Amino acid sequence: MTVADSEIVALLGTNGNGKSTLMKCIMGMVRPTSGSIRVIIDGKEFELVGKTTEAIVELGVGFVPEGRRLFPRLTVTENLLMGAFKKSARPKKDRNLEFCFEIFPRLAERRNQLAGSMSGGEQQMLALARALMSEPRLLLIDEPSVGLSPLLVARTIDKIKEMKEDLQLSVLMAEQNFTQAIRIANRGYVIVHGHIEFEGQSADDLNNNEIIQQLYFGT
Repeated sequence: MTVADSEIVALLGTNGNGKSTLMKCIMGMVRPTSGSIRVIIDGKEFELVGKTTEAIVELGVGFVPEGRRLFPRLTVTENLLMGAFKKSARPKKDRNLEFCFEIFPRLAERRNQLAGSMSGGEQQMLALARALMSEPRLLLIDEPSVGLSPLLVARTIDKIKEMKEDLQLSVLMAEQNFTQAIRIANRGYVIVHGHIEFEGQSADDLNNNEIIQQLYFGT
């Protein structure tokens, strides 16, 4: 599978089919026993297999994990600053902090609030913003809709599209919510039991695919 410059690619599949494992392999959190994972940054190609997670982040790959994984006893601002540990991002942390507050005005209002006391939707916004603090070129987002109401899911998906357009990010988004995912994705893949079973070049391709119909609609 591939993710091109400035596009959103959806990784679709129901629970237990390998979406999160694939994300963790890309981030160096799980080491594959075979195969290759490559990223091209500024015209240079890098092999990710064998690199540490820290080295992968330094190259420009950001990650928003499933369940958000915030620091609940730190404030919004402190959580955001934790995302700016990347060497090249540290000198720009103040500018990036203000940029995050512009994209997510609710976080600006809550900047001194403890992350653990925020609503699920606010915590998801914080997790997305924290990833932006590392100035990623490729952003991996794992299950952004988990635990959110339908309205907050729609708002979160809209924010992901806004972030992609404002920053010209490449985004790989693992998501169970098929309807919301294809609303913003340029194209997508369907993963079943650890295998990519279908590649759709558009929302229509995915919508009309038999595997999707079976997985999501029982038809």
